[in-house]
Amino acid sequence: MTTNRDRQRAAARSRLEREMALRAEQSRLRRRRNTTIAAGAGALIVLLAAAWVVVAVTSDDSKGTEAAASPSTSATPTSCTWLPAIDPSASPAPDPEVQKATKDVGMPPASGEARTGTQTMTLDTSVGTVKIEVDTAHAPCTAESFTYLASKKFFDDTVCHRLVVQSIYVLQCGDPSATGYGGPSYRYAEENLPTDKRPAYGEGVVAMANNGQPASTGSQFFIVYKDIAQLDPNYTVIGRVTEGLDLIKKVADAGVIADPSADPSAPPSEGKPKTEVRIKSLTMSAPTP
Repeated sequence: MTTNRDRQRAAARSRLEREMALRAEQSRLRRRRNTTIAAGAGALIVLLAAAWVVVAVTSDDSKGTEAAASPSTSATPTSCTWLPAIDPSASPAPDPEVQKATKDVGMPPASGEARTGTQTMTLDTSVGTVKIEVDTAHAPCTAESFTYLASKKFFDDTVCHRLVVQSIYVLQCGDPSATGYGGPSYRYAEENLPTDKRPAYGEGVVAMANNGQPASTGSQFFIVYKDIAQLDPNYTVIGRVTEGLDLIKKVADAGVIADPSADPSAPPSEGKPKTEVRIKSLTMSAPTP
């Protein structure tokens, strides 16, 4: 016969078992929820990191002149198409800062660009001479644009306006206004994208900035002074530094000028370089086989 004590013990044991089962179920649900949150957060972090990289390398993506989303193709076009940089009829209206910073020197010739060999780009700068071997065969339109702009002295007496010293290691130049908004009055398609290279942008590479839209390459370019571990191949590679990379590294070592509005407790990751790099002149040699 079951006593009252036995019944009480059985009831207590039953309650304990129910509570343990409930706690186990709650624990399982928490684990599932946490896993879902972690997965979602991980995906969000990846997206945010990718977005940050895009904004950082393009330089002031919000300013409409620099690096990155995904150009349409890495194939070399059979002809160069020069498009107006600013469409007055666009909606929303073009950024007035971009319009103010645009330097109109006309457009390159519609045909006749070199499509073989290499060219030498020479930057006579305030920190020394930098030479770049331009891959004319694989980036003919970009090479033609540089050749044309150099003939117009577009780059002369301009400063490299942006240095990035964390995650992305670049010195960015080619904006006559030094604001991050500037460029010529035309734009053109991306080419010679390093889709088969890892890292896509290694030390010494010189590539073109864009604003994240197809055919948005202009005059701004960046010199990679240290391998960039992760950066999508969305920027035209024009060539590689053959002389003077040590000068760029010294500029990077000197750091950047801190933004007065930034957190003073954290070292600045990008901004104007403390050591000014002024391009006295930029010249392009004739193509060689």
